[in-house]
Amino acid sequence: MTVQPPVARGIRPRDAASLVLIDTAEEGEPRILMGRRHSRMKFVPDAFVFPGGKLDAGDLLAKPATPFTGETAKRMERAASARATAQALAMAAIRETFEETGLILAGPGHVGTDAGAGWQPFLERGLAPRLDLLEIVARAITPASSPIRFHARFFAADAAAATGELQGSGELEDLGWYTLTEALKLPVIDVTEFVLNEIARRQTNQTRPRIPLYCYRNDKPIVRG
Repeated sequence: MTVQPPVARGIRPRDAASLVLIDTAEEGEPRILMGRRHSRMKFVPDAFVFPGGKLDAGDLLAKPATPFTGETAKRMERAASARATAQALAMAAIRETFEETGLILAGPGHVGTDAGAGWQPFLERGLAPRLDLLEIVARAITPASSPIRFHARFFAADAAAATGELQGSGELEDLGWYTLTEALKLPVIDVTEFVLNEIARRQTNQTRPRIPLYCYRNDKPIVRG
């Protein structure tokens, strides 16, 4: 009797979120805040990325200062499985950005005492994330063949709304502001390149009717939406 090998099960993508801060204060091309992941990191080492990270349990408990508004509110209803998850993804993007860059997108508010240690700096400052400042730009799912998988949502916000002093935590090196042209020449993965091009489209008012999804079929990238 021939014994069939066990069928490999795909790794379920983990929810994650990133924040694309866009500086349009100077004439010419907008500048984007990016940093290079450390060479010892397991996921995309040495690649330039936007600040962000995985969804934590505390992000589901933390409370924003202001909710999503307008088109972003409508789109986020379709970008996550539940309203609470949609809000938590945006909260994660803002929390991770503060942890990695020192910049905070927040207003007076109370995140709550149950959110955990990751939200303690917000609690101490009497601040909570302002989700009304966010726009959802894109989402992406890493290929099924990858040993580490994420379902990431990419939010954008005007850098002028962020406060604080730019200072890296050590997780992102070469942290700084790069024009779109400069950013596209950096060592970035295909997903980051796609989001940068979406930002460029939006600068010329070429918005899509739905949130684009960058994903893979048989390890080949496709765009849906």
